[in-house]
Amino acid sequence: MQPSEEDIVIMPCLDMQNGRVVKGVHFVDIRDAGDPVACAQAYCQAGADELAMLDITATVEGRRTLIDVVRRVAEAATVPLTIGGGIGDVASAAAVLEAGADKVSVSSAAFRKPDLIRRLMKEFGAKVTVSIDVDRNAELPSGYEVYIDGGRTATGADAVEWARRVDGYGVPVILPTSKAGDGARTGYDLPVIRAMAQAVKARVVASGGAGALDHFAQAVEAGATILLAASVFHFGLIRIPQLKDHLRARGVRVRG
Repeated sequence: MQPSEEDIVIMPCLDMQNGRVVKGVHFVDIRDAGDPVACAQAYCQAGADELAMLDITATVEGRRTLIDVVRRVAEAATVPLTIGGGIGDVASAAAVLEAGADKVSVSSAAFRKPDLIRRLMKEFGAKVTVSIDVDRNAELPSGYEVYIDGGRTATGADAVEWARRVDGYGVPVILPTSKAGDGARTGYDLPVIRAMAQAVKARVVASGGAGALDHFAQAVEAGATILLAASVFHFGLIRIPQLKDHLRARGVRVRG
């Protein structure tokens, strides 16, 4: 394998609903996966490089991220913490960072108001991630369409073209999540990872579909430098030290 010149980052993701960690399949069929503080502590102790916490219903419920939950998780985390969901302006991003988050992730608001990306980059720079929910659509040039509102609303926009536009603002990390792959454990959606990695300068996150050790290595081959997963970690199917050992054995330079 020809690894990235950058160290590969392992990032467990805490999808949040009503203050609890949850996990679904294809963005639906949600089930409880634990307390966010306990999960964050466990992942940090297990060797996670970074953590993501995404409030998956904040946007559709028209509210901001639950700041008290952010504060408690940030206090427990010993690695960089990215918070997303319900961040629709500079003020809400600032509130999340003031509560202890290291980075913010924006998705639906960024698509609806692209100038928000410019303003966030001016204010917070390297602390900004743009997430892009995608699903397959053969009628679009890249074969992938942007979805917003937690994967509920199709936009008609080409996902790779949107990633290029996002990249033009200097965003350091782009996080595409495959709706088809989400929670299915059948493997990351490699074509969209590959297409985005080739189209942008930003680091690309692999998200949606990890179910086996080899899936992570395949995502690195496709160009991802941050490997995000949820259910395989939440339910003990793969342990972080086991994953790092597997990647190192494949010639991948892993952080930590």
